[in-house]
Amino acid sequence: MEGINHKMIPVNGINMHIAEMGEGPIVLLLHGFPELWYSWRHQILFLAAHGYRAVAPDLRGYGDTTGAPLHDPTKFTTLHVVGDLVALIDAIGADKVFVVGHDWGAIIAWKLCLFRPDKVKALVNLSVHFSPRNPQRKVVESFRAMYGDDHYICRFQEAGEIESVFANIGTKQVLKKFLTYRDPDPFYFPKDDPFGDKYKTPVILPSWLTEDDIDYYAEKFEQTGFTGGVNYYRCFDLDWELEAPWTNAKVNVPVKFVVGDLDLVYNIQHAKEYIHNGGFHKYVPLLEEVVVIEGAAHFITQEVPDEVNKHIFDFLQKF
Repeated sequence: MEGINHKMIPVNGINMHIAEMGEGPIVLLLHGFPELWYSWRHQILFLAAHGYRAVAPDLRGYGDTTGAPLHDPTKFTTLHVVGDLVALIDAIGADKVFVVGHDWGAIIAWKLCLFRPDKVKALVNLSVHFSPRNPQRKVVESFRAMYGDDHYICRFQEAGEIESVFANIGTKQVLKKFLTYRDPDPFYFPKDDPFGDKYKTPVILPSWLTEDDIDYYAEKFEQTGFTGGVNYYRCFDLDWELEAPWTNAKVNVPVKFVVGDLDLVYNIQHAKEYIHNGGFHKYVPLLEEVVVIEGAAHFITQEVPDEVNKHIFDFLQKF
């Protein structure tokens, strides 16, 4: 880890922190919630050792990246975040990059490919498949109709509300609960019982996640709060409005998709049928491979890093 370089780069009106290592073709690594560049620690070391320059930013609102107005969720749209990345790609001296995304980073990676395919050589996306815009119904309304008001996406909408819940639970406990979550069923977050009936009981960490890892995440989230990350969810419906010009647009870059079979996103209603029965390929016509990792849950960059590294490397080697 000592060989990883850290830089601050001004992009799109904010100051973006990146962690980078290696020489060669650039691989841009985009993290999700509630995460940081640090979620790619295993991939950074692997890619750097195999002839690539790995670049992992803290996305807008996260970690050591500064300058985004946390109090204004409208500044966290997909257009803002993709704008940050286009500026970052230019700032690090690249015309095109490889991209690997996970969770919200995967959503942003899909949008980067949709808005600016000229910037992406190829994409490996993890956990979150591409979802075409439904012109008939906004995103939060769709989740509310499927799962009710206690679904986590619905509960994240009210400004300040979930932050106060997290503050009551404690930053470390919140992070442990999220990062060790392995239930493929929908994630409910009821007001009277967040994280289920024993959320204050100690979490036994799996072998792939240490107390030191949690300490690093917690230090950064105690510094920034969770608002920046939650604002991405609060922009779902604004994103839906702004992305109207891309209704029925296709992702026209080469793609490999990797997901754990216990991932809650893979187990959303109708997701498996869409992924495996032609719907996914319709909107991502250059989709070359779908990999389902048995026994793995959502945070696969950390849970099964060796498998994920191999899947990334094998795909990038084609280009």
